[in-house]
Amino acid sequence: MNFKEEIIEVLAKETTLSEEELANVLSIPPDPKLGHYAFPCFKLGKNAKEEAEKLKEKLKLPEFVAKVEVAGPYLNFFIKPQSMAKETLTSIYQQAKHYGQPTKYKGKRIVIEYCGPNTNKPLHLGHIRNMALGNSVCRILSFIGNEVHPVNIINDRGIHICQSMLAYQKWGRGKEPDKKGDHFVGDFYVLFAKHAKESEKQAEILKNEAQELLLKWERNDKDTRALWKKMNSWVLVGFAETYQRFGISFEKEYSESDYYMHGKELVYEGLKKGIFHKDPKNGAIVAPLQQFKLPDKVLLRGDDTSIYITQDMYLAAMRYREFKFQQMMYVVASEQRLHFQQLFKILELLGKEYAKEMYHLSYGLVNLPTGRMKSREGTVVDADDIMDEVAEMAKVEIKKRHPHLAQHEVTERADQIALAAIKFFMLKTDTDKDIVYNPEESLSFEGETGPYLQYTYVRTCSLLRKAKKEHHLQPTYPINFEAFTAEEELAILRKLSAFPETILKTAEMKKPHILAAYLIALAQAFNEFYHQCPVLSDDKNQTKARLLLVDCVRQVLENGLNLLGIPAPQEM
Repeated sequence: MNFKEEIIEVLAKETTLSEEELANVLSIPPDPKLGHYAFPCFKLGKNAKEEAEKLKEKLKLPEFVAKVEVAGPYLNFFIKPQSMAKETLTSIYQQAKHYGQPTKYKGKRIVIEYCGPNTNKPLHLGHIRNMALGNSVCRILSFIGNEVHPVNIINDRGIHICQSMLAYQKWGRGKEPDKKGDHFVGDFYVLFAKHAKESEKQAEILKNEAQELLLKWERNDKDTRALWKKMNSWVLVGFAETYQRFGISFEKEYSESDYYMHGKELVYEGLKKGIFHKDPKNGAIVAPLQQFKLPDKVLLRGDDTSIYITQDMYLAAMRYREFKFQQMMYVVASEQRLHFQQLFKILELLGKEYAKEMYHLSYGLVNLPTGRMKSREGTVVDADDIMDEVAEMAKVEIKKRHPHLAQHEVTERADQIALAAIKFFMLKTDTDKDIVYNPEESLSFEGETGPYLQYTYVRTCSLLRKAKKEHHLQPTYPINFEAFTAEEELAILRKLSAFPETILKTAEMKKPHILAAYLIALAQAFNEFYHQCPVLSDDKNQTKARLLLVDCVRQVLENGLNLLGIPAPQEM
């Protein structure tokens, strides 16, 4: 039984609102004293409080509702504790890893593009937020019933790539990588910038030489292309290692070099239809967007060369042909918000049926306590380096707690804790906001952190192991659902029952921080229960009930951590 759906059915019979409208407004109050569900009565009449009173008198309450109360403009529903316990714990026990999946949801075919690295440098801290967000959204949308296709775009051509190539030609001396390939190539990108800073004259010389190299690449010069392929291969192998370590993979990766010349046919199609026009001054083809409160956008330069948006127009059309997606989502930093607004509007003007189903999942920048990162100056924190650093910090903590643990186990646990620390820090803040990443803060075993959630999960596993080993007990079903009377138990039950709705809200808003906040609240409720309520006691009914409760907390924490892409270890 889904309490929210049942209450919606009751309300639908006594109001003129549709079930969809009711689902959007029926919510869980922030204060448990206000009930389990709150219905705002503003749409029922001018005086919402009076309407709430009238509605209260008309409602035929389901068996599981203990009472309804009017609080200002709200009608609050209180669920019977026994019903809450029975329905929630039964669902978790029976559904296990599937608990939280909606029963009434029509999934879509969704293509999600995330990561989008350049092949002139390693993945960095900004990519880490992108990867954590993209992977989590893929997992969450797939979990609720969508067909999700994660893809990546590799930016493997352009002046920045040629700068790394030029530096290698000048100072690499044909050297093979003596470190991870993406780091090796990235060193030459930094080296290019370093030499360019020596003088204005040197900067101009290097700039011209890099431009000449780009022209050679575009003319398909044999030696230039050979060097480009070799350096790109070094980088891509390095990227693959980082992806594997971070726990992500892509169904398909697109290389910019394969399609950068395409898209012109779409531009000429729009020009022929009168959607776009030629600028009489320079011959550029322009999309007029000011009427939509967007700046006009050049689509083809006067010399008939394309720009980035031209390529994106083609790629969107190609992906639609490949996947027949019902939604195309781009996980890209907020700096590109205007680019996607223009892209989507241009495709809409061209009459592309998929245009209105395109979505930019924008997120804020990641800065360091010392300030903003800059690739050319070598001040960027590489993704591998931050994972190494946090893992080393985790090893110190593990060795303090387990001095006799084998080295390979220390390393394995440290890597899991490091991933939790980094990913949760990236996901716990609303995507709209910039964040300042602090490794020490992210690794804390207390507070709103990934390791705190892992530690709570480990605590549930440890309790269950102790019950089995020392008392020959394990969670069983059914139990006496009336055994839950302590406020700490009821607080956990309220949280557990809210998991399915939290997942739906997270998916609908595409904001993993909602799920992250939920998991912290569940962990806090469990730890309060752990300190106040003994699980193993002489009261057999109580022990059985609490063991099942602990197991259900374990299951929901595991489900939630998995949706955030965070490992759930049984020991730390």
